[in-house]
Amino acid sequence: MTAPAPPPGPGVAPPFAAPPTEGRRTRLWIGLGVGALAVVLCCGGGGTAVVGLAVSGVQAIREQARTVTGDYYQALVERNYGRAYDQLCDDAQRRESRPEFERRAAAEPQVTAFRVGEVDTTYLTVPVDVSLAGGDRERQQVSLGQDGQTGGVEVCEVN
Repeated sequence: MTAPAPPPGPGVAPPFAAPPTEGRRTRLWIGLGVGALAVVLCCGGGGTAVVGLAVSGVQAIREQARTVTGDYYQALVERNYGRAYDQLCDDAQRRESRPEFERRAAAEPQVTAFRVGEVDTTYLTVPVDVSLAGGDRERQQVSLGQDGQTGGVEVCEVN
């Protein structure tokens, strides 16, 4: 059995609604535009966050490196060699015991003043202008390292 055909004539409605034909392209472009905006916002926000984290991480390393270097030299100025030794990385402490370091530091020319320079975050080094007892001045290069347990920066070598 087949379905009867709708009666002909004006005012007769088909059994289903016809799809709209106007505005189809407009809706498509609006949808694509909203989708593209969402992608840009998500990716742009994520990219901005990554850049922000990288910049703040570099600034934190710079600040920590300057602080540790300054603490090390301030301990030398105050002749507190034990505190200076505590600023050394594990490798430096393995190379030289605390009593050996204290004897060596006491025998070297006394540091009377210092100025910490700009940190090179690529090589993790810091130049330090040092004034010694007797009026001598020299520029020393401090190599830093990161403590594996605490993540803090430590003095590894002074040239």
